Amino acid sequence: MRSRASRFSEAAFERVRRTWPYRGDLHVLIAAPDGTLAATAIIWLDETTRTAEFEPVGTHRDFRRRGLGTALQLHGMRLARAAGATRMLVACRGAPADPAARNMYYGVGFRPISRDLPQVKVVRWRH
Repeated sequence: MRSRASRFSEAAFERVRRTWPYRGDLHVLIAAPDGTLAATAIIWLDETTRTAEFEPVGTHRDFRRRGLGTALQLHGMRLARAAGATRMLVACRGAPADPAARNMYYGVGFRPISRDLPQVKVVRWRH
């Protein structure tokens, strides 16, 4: 599968594949007709808590607003449930700034459980 202007390399992907508890059967991908990677998500299943975390999730900007993210999430949730997940979560980083992603997650059944609050401290240097 080809990728357009991606910083992701085969070496980086190999490191992901060697990371526990990576499972190839829970890595979902959507390819465009020309073989370009259009959307992807890795589902990390914690078998003890039966929790599936979708991370990372992404749709290439050239393929957004076509329903691919929704299809990817729905298919991934079916796979996770079949693998034993009873709870699923996704971190929607930057959700207030990206309502389309947040709304897609809401549309497939996710609900907010927490909100990250960025913390900033101004450092004053004394000379």
